[in-house]
Formats: sequence, structure tokens, C-alpha cells
Amino acid sequence: MKDTSTNLLHDLIAALRGTRNLAYPFDMSRLLRSVRLVLKPLATVFRGALKCLFPLAAVSAFPAAYADSASHGSWDGVAYAYLGNTAPCMDSVLNPGNQIARLVEHSQTAEARFNLKAEHDQLRLALRPIVLWQQDRNTLGRQTRHEAYLSQGEAQWRMTEAWNLAAGRELLTWGPGQFRSPANPFFFDNGRSNPLRELSGLDVVKLSWTPDTRRTLSVARIASTGHFAGNVDTWRDTWLLKADRRGDAWAGGLALAKKGGQGMFVGAHLQYTLNDALLLYGELGSSTRLDALQSPPDPAQPFSIAPESGRRANELLGVTYTFMNGQSLAGEYLHHGHGFTTGERGAYFTRTASAVLPAGAATLGMALGTAPPLLGRDYLHVVWQNNPLENEGYWRLMWTHNLGDGGDELSGYGEYTLSGRTSAFALAVLPRGGVRQEFSALFSRMVTLGLKVALP
Repeated sequence: MKDTSTNLLHDLIAALRGTRNLAYPFDMSRLLRSVRLVLKPLATVFRGALKCLFPLAAVSAFPAAYADSASHGSWDGVAYAYLGNTAPCMDSVLNPGNQIARLVEHSQTAEARFNLKAEHDQLRLALRPIVLWQQDRNTLGRQTRHEAYLSQGEAQWRMTEAWNLAAGRELLTWGPGQFRSPANPFFFDNGRSNPLRELSGLDVVKLSWTPDTRRTLSVARIASTGHFAGNVDTWRDTWLLKADRRGDAWAGGLALAKKGGQGMFVGAHLQYTLNDALLLYGELGSSTRLDALQSPPDPAQPFSIAPESGRRANELLGVTYTFMNGQSLAGEYLHHGHGFTTGERGAYFTRTASAVLPAGAATLGMALGTAPPLLGRDYLHVVWQNNPLENEGYWRLMWTHNLGDGGDELSGYGEYTLSGRTSAFALAVLPRGGVRQEFSALFSRMVTLGLKVALP
């Protein structure tokens, strides 16, 4: 199921639509039976994880035995068991009968995410291993997979008070944007709209200069896209220059990224705290796209692939208001310069609607696999959430509106604390629109139900 068109789902559905597994019908007896099925492999996951992680935890804690050195180690983690269900649009003009994208319709997942840390004098080691068991099903078949991988892992050497050298797998995210992050070349979808999503870092070597708490300058060499590099290593051999500055009420940064054979990425972000309740922020990015789908406004003309697109700009403006009770309301506007114009978008769906399987499979695969991260150009995004520090739990409601095609996406996430370490959670995504509107083009519903346990 891991073909090119399937991988695009993390672009087209991104944010909340980027979760690996989603949704399940609300049949409680079936839910309880399925939870038991998930908990059995979860025990296997834990046993395997502890066998792998115990030596690392022991090594990280060992230096603390030396009383004459500033050394210590620690670990924690979270175990997940969850069920997912997706309702594909069988009359989709992009994915008719779920034959192209092959969306997972039912899933059962057991997962453990760990954090290991060790420090000794000027050396610091941080690891985030993931252990996963997952069973996916749809009308085309069933697939079971289990894997253990390093989502993040970095060794850092503090050479002087101001200079640091780091190497490993690092999650290079920055900027205040929630819906998307135009200032970031690597993670335009920064995962903030989906609390369940696990982002994996890039393999980098980075040199940083931090003369004080207000300034940072770093240069990095990206060796690989990391665990999800795939056959096409998108960011291999990329240089990154990053500068950050912080004032009393503001913070900002500039990022320059250059990959061989592609135009330079230029990004910037800025946020300003107006008062105790009001935060203003923005992000900007200017870039080109490789292997970019071209959709001429005339539907009679076919799709084509440009080796490199023209330079386009993405801009995001946002404001967050925090209430006295700790709840917050955020609103964002995104202009996505790499998206289609109204004519290009209409022709995009007209061509795919006329592609009849099996002869049209190549056209549909091209439409899914090489489309821009978002099909449109202008979006509104609103987030309302409670205080994340509340003991009873956490909830988050989101609404996204495509100003170009008029489609909407409603989504929500909630956690309820069952005990000191155990929580139940649910995530739901409900697109509103037709099969020729972006949010509702592939599926009509996604839901995830599960439990998570804090470790140790």
C-alpha cells in the first residue's frame, strides 16, 4: 500500500488528516473486543521495547554513580492502544472505489514512544525510540506490520559556553503557525493540528553559536530525510542557515536552506506579545517545488510535470487570545502560493473525473502523487482549546475553511484522565463538501479512539 499516491495523503490530508490510522464505528461491545485484541500485541511491544531500552537506560544512568562529575540520566515514555476507522468516498474522482490511494479503512495499533536522556560534563545524549505494532484493513486486503525505529536521536557536545556541536536525528521545527508553517522548508505541515501524529527528525550535523539567551546562529548539513526517507531522499545534502533573536515581548527567526539543483528556500517568522492575553504572529516562506504537477486551466490539455516550479511565496498571519480561565482562541489566514488558481483547480478535478479505470490509473496517480501540499491558495483556520495544564483532561476544536472552493473541515481532539497515568482519547475529522472540493475529495469521516498510559 506504500505507493506514490498513498504517500501523498500526508500532503493532501496533512495536519489532522495526516494521522496514520483514524476512526471506528461507535459500537461499544465491538470496541471492547477490539481493545482486547490490541492489548495483546501491546504487551509484546512492551516486552520487546524494554529489552531494547533497558541497556540504554542503564548506560545513561551509570555515570550518575560518579560523585565527582555532573552526570545523570533519565527516561520516560507513553504507551498507546487505539482503533481507527476511515470512510473513503467511493465516488471520489481522485480515488474511485479506493483503488488508487488505498486508504486504510480499519486499523488496530499498539505503540510505545520513549524518551531517553543522558548527560556527562559537556556531553548530552537524547533518544526517542518508537516501537509499533499495527494491523490495517480495507476492502483490498489486510496488512500487519511491526517495527522499531529512532524518531529522534542526537548527541551534543558543548565545546564552550557559546558553541555547541550536535549530530543525529533532529526534529527541525520552528515558528508559531498551527495550521501550516510557511517559514519551515522541511515541515510545512508541522503536526500541531494533530496531537496524535509523531513527526520524525532529519539526520543532521549542526554547529550552533548562542552567546546569550537572546541570540542563536546555527549552520547545519542535512545528510538524510531520516526514517521516512523512502526511495527519494527529499532533503539529502541540504545546507541550512538559521538565525534567531528574542526580545522582551517578541521573538523572530530567519531560515535559509539550499539543496543542490533547487532554488534556495527563504523563510522568516515573527511573534509579538501585545499584552497578557493577546499574541500576534506571522510566517513567510519563498521556495520552488521539484517535480511539480502542472494543471492548465483548459481541461482539454493534459497534466504535465515541471522539473522545478517557479518561485512562489506562502504567508501566514495569526492572532491568539487567551482568556482568564486559560482557554485560548486562535485564528489564522494562510496564502499558499504553490496552490492552484480557480481555473487550474477546476481543470484538475475535470481531468480526474474523466479518467476511467483501469486506463486512467496513471493520470489519477499523477494527480495524487505530484499535487501541491494544499490544492487551494487561501485558507482560514480557527482553534479553540482549553488550558493544557488542567488535570481533568484536554480538548481542542478546529475549523478550517478553503476560501477557494468553499469546503470546510471540522475536527476535534479530546483527552480524559482516567487515573494518574491513564487517559482515554478521541480524535474526529469531518469534512464538509463535495467530491470536487479538497477536504472532502478522499474521505467523509475519520475517527480514532484509544487509551494512553504514561511510563514508567
